Amino acid sequence: MQSSHATSAVSAAFDEANLVAYAGLVPVMRLAERCGLARLTADKVKLRGAKNGAGAAADAKVTSIVAGMAAGADSIDDLDVLRHGAMPLLFAGIRAPSTLGTFLRSFTHGHALQLHAVHRQFLAALAANTPLLPGAGEKAFIDVDSTHKRVYGRTKQGGEYGRFKGIRTLHPLLATICTPTSRPVIATVRMRRGKAADSRGAPKFVSEALATAREAGCTGLRILRADSQFYNAGVIAACRRAGARFSLTTGMNPSIKRAIAAIDDTAWQQITYPTAVPDPESGELISDAEVAEIPAYTAFAGRKKADRVTARLIVRRVRDLAKPATIGEQGELFPAWRYHPFFTDNPAPTLQAEREHRHHAVVEQVIADSKNSALAHLPSGHFHANAAWLTLWAMAYNLLRATGALTSAFHAKATTATLRAHLVHVPARIARSARRLTLHLPQRWPWQHAWTRLFDTVHPPPEAARRH
Repeated sequence: MQSSHATSAVSAAFDEANLVAYAGLVPVMRLAERCGLARLTADKVKLRGAKNGAGAAADAKVTSIVAGMAAGADSIDDLDVLRHGAMPLLFAGIRAPSTLGTFLRSFTHGHALQLHAVHRQFLAALAANTPLLPGAGEKAFIDVDSTHKRVYGRTKQGGEYGRFKGIRTLHPLLATICTPTSRPVIATVRMRRGKAADSRGAPKFVSEALATAREAGCTGLRILRADSQFYNAGVIAACRRAGARFSLTTGMNPSIKRAIAAIDDTAWQQITYPTAVPDPESGELISDAEVAEIPAYTAFAGRKKADRVTARLIVRRVRDLAKPATIGEQGELFPAWRYHPFFTDNPAPTLQAEREHRHHAVVEQVIADSKNSALAHLPSGHFHANAAWLTLWAMAYNLLRATGALTSAFHAKATTATLRAHLVHVPARIARSARRLTLHLPQRWPWQHAWTRLFDTVHPPPEAARRH
């Protein structure tokens, strides 16, 4: 491909007042409106006493931030993308970045909890109005994990040296919901200081995530999945109080090692992965492993009787290629193994339960998505402003997932970057006639049919709108 004109024949001027670069925000924010985002914010978020009017019109400010994040903003200054060209014709109440920054800095811990309540109810409304979680009435998985986000400067509240030596971080905790046929959505999030332990506050967080999943329509079997940092009696007790199952990686403590050593060699079942998966420790791709089960393993046996839990211990082992085979007493070669145990009360057969537990890695896709989206930066020096930013990102993420679910089977499982490129970043020219606005979109847009289906789904025909 090459330019069709000589360089000297092309000129540029930023002078068109009827253009927008993000026409896809029209149906996206229409969906947010239909699911009550502005109303929920006005009802729940009460920033009384905030200085300089920061608490006024919280609904307009929250929707402005969510719209900016849906368009790809990853800092407060980037939210100015909402004010270009004809955007004020399409959306009323857009706020300037300086106003939005002041709004975020007015948050306290209590206000952050109010925003969490908005997030939960907004997710429930999205799930009720779109096919966001197909099959949730039969089985759903709730995945809990944490991540570290690097921050810079000593004035960043909560930024501390944690897991990574010499690097200041904040430590978000998140829980996602998915079904066997859907991509994950975000159930709840928490911002924490950089050196906070992974499991700090985990039982309460798990209880909230499981309650959110039920509100989002997960009325069937719910299984909580998590890594070994969340393997504790409090997390399991929270699952049982909520009527949910658990599937938790255990790590290799002395009790687990003794249990694995007692497994008979004939108990191991061969499992072959359709596609090679990375080994959690070495990163090497493996396609074969062996799985065995201890049907009744008692965890936390050294604690009081009320804390002890008896359930299944399922162990996957893979060849440890970094260690040579050992020679036994009779001269046979015995391979070296690495063991990956998890503790579960999942009622599925052994191999299915093992596959479902490994699928916990889907939460890493959400974490990666966050760092390529609004969490590329934590934009404020104020801890609670960043906590609010994290929750608002979760709302924008869920809104885009619901948008994809309404559009096509492909977009229902597409990444956030793909959803933006196909459905949001669509340029348009605005024409006004007889008090009506018409979006003139590019000819031969590759995803024209998907975009049109989304638009028609969330917008009633003009005649119907006039009747109502």
